[in-house]
Amino acid sequence: MLYIGIDLGTSAVKLLLMDENGKICNTVSKEYPLYFPHPGWSEQDPRDWYKQTMEGMKELTADCDKFRIAGISFGGQMHGLVVLDENDEVIRPAILWNDGRTGKETEYLNDVIGKEKLSAYTANIAFAGFTAPKLLWMRENEPENFEKIRKIMLPKDYLAYKLSGVFCTDYSDASGMLLLDVEHKCWSKEMMEICGVAQTQLPKLYESYEVVGNMKADVAEAFGFGKEVKVIAGAGDNAAAAVGTGTVGDGMCNISLGTSGTIFISSKSFGVDANNALHSFAHADGNYHLMGCMLSAASCNKWWMDTILQTKEYAAEQERIVNLGQNQVFYLPYLMGERSPHNDPKARATFIGMTMDTTREEMTQAVLEGVAFGLRDSLEVARSLGIQIERTKICGGGAKSSLWKKIIANVMNLKVDVIESEEGPGYGGAILAAVGCGEYTSVEEAAEKLVKIVETVEPEKELVDKYEERYQKFRKIYPAVKELFRELAE
Repeated sequence: MLYIGIDLGTSAVKLLLMDENGKICNTVSKEYPLYFPHPGWSEQDPRDWYKQTMEGMKELTADCDKFRIAGISFGGQMHGLVVLDENDEVIRPAILWNDGRTGKETEYLNDVIGKEKLSAYTANIAFAGFTAPKLLWMRENEPENFEKIRKIMLPKDYLAYKLSGVFCTDYSDASGMLLLDVEHKCWSKEMMEICGVAQTQLPKLYESYEVVGNMKADVAEAFGFGKEVKVIAGAGDNAAAAVGTGTVGDGMCNISLGTSGTIFISSKSFGVDANNALHSFAHADGNYHLMGCMLSAASCNKWWMDTILQTKEYAAEQERIVNLGQNQVFYLPYLMGERSPHNDPKARATFIGMTMDTTREEMTQAVLEGVAFGLRDSLEVARSLGIQIERTKICGGGAKSSLWKKIIANVMNLKVDVIESEEGPGYGGAILAAVGCGEYTSVEEAAEKLVKIVETVEPEKELVDKYEERYQKFRKIYPAVKELFRELAE
């Protein structure tokens, strides 16, 4: 049998074809536009996602036995607000996870409704990128559009709906909406009331590995597929990436260096940290996870290389970096504001510590280290809960850099396991499809059999000590400039 995993990202949709043994048979990537209609806003047209997914699917399956395709599933960018009217037409462009327009609504939820109540209702507090604040923004600023809403969905669920006709989502992705009672895995009546939406406007909930239906006959026929291709619910991109890296079960860790950066810790049991600095979400394996998310990770390096240095020679720029742990330049990686653990949409990227002899290499090194330090901020919250992590998997575009993996290992003081496939959410989506089709009895069984470690980057004591000293200085910078960021944003 063959299984398709779809990773609906911010810059492109990546499709992956996997056989029953976990072998990747083909991959295809299709880009689409990203719009910034106002400073701090970030939008996409869901119809672009569908169009490019369909084109990608044709290319992906052009040379395979199409009747072997058994199932399709997803890993998708989280938190985005997709709204359809009574005719199933898209009402407005999707407001994305990295959109910062909802500062007022986020403050209302956290300060007026109250963080304690939000945590009781959903296990989380409000962040600017979450879906519920976007609904409040829409109700206030686009009331006519708000009144038209008949279906509220997340980005990957728009694809599932177009492919199957089933209005659905999964628990992992729904956890990031601030509408789900995560502990009890049901929609929160209190949050629906606060946001002015009815349960009929929200999708049916599934576990990530559950079958929601079959591919619509006309779609299957257009591709030359069989009539019984199953559509499986899928997961939010980070949960799907965790499946793809084998980060399932209890106490496993994964670091993702994608456009955003995450540290993801899987758990058999539900838990929340005292300050809600980490997200407490359902996991694609049917359990739970804690996650710290920084809004700019590999995108910091891309910005620095493409926009500032104006080069595509990423590897060549990193080759000249040799003095790890000794850099006097620091970089705050907050190009789009920050989520975990600061929850500050007004935070901004900052270089500090430059002198007349600061080099290009030191600036590049500071960007890589700043992202690693930002991720460690979330790791420290997990450690404060008594969670002991000794090693982590790693995925995402940034994970292709040997230097960055070495920096991560020593900043975090963790063994970093590199896996055979670095396809992340797409591979996780394909694994979920295989589980949904009965190829494996559970997500854990599939991950154990399919995910293979090919390299481990070990921390070095001397570098760990140097980076410990650097990190303690780094963590003082944000509190020192926090109020200045607020003034600059006015």
